[in-house]
Amino acid sequence: MASELRLLVSAEERLMKNSRMLTLLTLVNLGILGFLLLHQTRIVQASSASPVLRGSGLEIVDAQGKVRASIQLVPAGPAIRADGSVVKDGKIYPETVRFRLIRADGRPSVKITTSEQGSGLTLGGGIDPTYIVLSADGGDPSFALTNKDGRQQIIKP
Repeated sequence: MASELRLLVSAEERLMKNSRMLTLLTLVNLGILGFLLLHQTRIVQASSASPVLRGSGLEIVDAQGKVRASIQLVPAGPAIRADGSVVKDGKIYPETVRFRLIRADGRPSVKITTSEQGSGLTLGGGIDPTYIVLSADGGDPSFALTNKDGRQQIIKP
C-alpha cells in the first residue's frame, strides 16, 4: 500500500511539473507573439502617396466589369477595327497615346489621341453617328461636325 501511495504521489508530482512547464511555455509563446505583433505594425498614411504610377495602360471598369475609361499606348502599324481586323488602306500610323471615356453601351464618347503627327479630340453624341472631331494632324488642322443623318461639315483654315 505504501508503494502504491508513493507511486501515486510521484505521478502527481510529475503531472504538476508538466503542467508548470506547459504554462511556462505558453507564457513564453504569448510573449514572443506579442513582441512580433508590436514590431510588425506599420502606420499607413493616406498622405504618403507614391511619386509616380507607371504602366503601359490603365483601364477603369464599372460594377459589371465593362471598361468605362482607358489610357492606352497603341503601337505603330496599320489601323485596326474594333473587331480586330486590319484596315487595308495601306497607311501605317505612328505610335499613339489614346484616352477614351466609354458609355455604358460600350461606345466611346470622348477620345483624345496624340502622336508624332498631331493630336485629335473626338466627342460623340448620344445618337449615332453624331460627333465632333477637332484635329491637328501635321500642318492640316480641321474641325468636323457630323449630324445624326450622317451629313458632315468640315472646317479648315
